[in-house]
Amino acid sequence: MRLEFTTEPFDLEEPPAHALVAREVVQGGRLEAVDVGPFGNTAEGSQEAVVEAVGELLRRSVAAGATRISLQVSVLDAGEER
Repeated sequence: MRLEFTTEPFDLEEPPAHALVAREVVQGGRLEAVDVGPFGNTAEGSQEAVVEAVGELLRRSVAAGATRISLQVSVLDAGEER
């Protein structure tokens, strides 16, 4: 599965605490192909790993001040890159 997400509010000067926490979740978990950026983040992993990361991402980002979390989860075909 592929997870794509952003947290808000944005701050172009310095990443807010909720963005840093969200990045910690995907970088410190069991996900692969993690790519973090100022306007979006992606990661891939098994269904179990992505579902676990989404729950933690939501809980921790909201606790750190996120007012909106936009995410998309895509199921990858067996032949797609991981």
